[in-house]
Amino acid sequence: MARGNFGERLKREREMREVSMDELTKATRISARFVEALENEDWAKLPGGVFGHGFVRTIARYLGLNEEALLGEYDLARAQHSPAPLPKPEERIPAPPKWLPVAAVFIVFLLVVGLFFAGRYGWHRYAAYRATKKSAAASLDTQPRSQAGSASPGSAEQSSSAALLNLSVSTSAATRVRVLADDKLLLDTELSAGETRHFSANRPFEVTAGDSSAVLLKLNGQAMPPLGSPGASVTMVLSQKDLRP
Repeated sequence: MARGNFGERLKREREMREVSMDELTKATRISARFVEALENEDWAKLPGGVFGHGFVRTIARYLGLNEEALLGEYDLARAQHSPAPLPKPEERIPAPPKWLPVAAVFIVFLLVVGLFFAGRYGWHRYAAYRATKKSAAASLDTQPRSQAGSASPGSAEQSSSAALLNLSVSTSAATRVRVLADDKLLLDTELSAGETRHFSANRPFEVTAGDSSAVLLKLNGQAMPPLGSPGASVTMVLSQKDLRP
């Protein structure tokens, strides 16, 4: 086929098979304006890409023509009428702003300062926790031991029963709770709302709650004061001294 005669050949093949425009559009479901644009090579009225190829394939299949050959002729005819692409402007990588290195150094400085104060705050919290624990242990060690050795078996059982601490932990909302007593970790988990746990120990309890307002503590049946303000993580030590006479 001579270059530029795609539309004429398509129209001639249709007429040779005595296929009217109306019959072709109904059979292929392609609009008559698109078929006429193909036969007239009116590319401005035709969609490009896969849509144009799809029209040509469908018409070729219906007319019994070679699809690939007709597609090649379509691409050749359309390329002759396509405008040449504009030259792509040269892309240059812009130089980084002069303030960027200064901003990077400033950000690194802020990170270092933040890490320093965060570490300092964590160390103070840890030191306070250790001091509280040592103070509780020291108060227990200073209790007179001679009284326990000279007491009768019956009085020893009574003092042991009186010294036993029973802790009840209830939650009104989901929060993490950690309980230490007798140098043992009794609980360290997330409790859901409405849960209640019971513990017994001879030494003071150390209770830590992620949300202090969501935890209700009872020591030997007596309700303890709230751990702290809502949303705050607080640690409290409970001993015989916290029981009201």
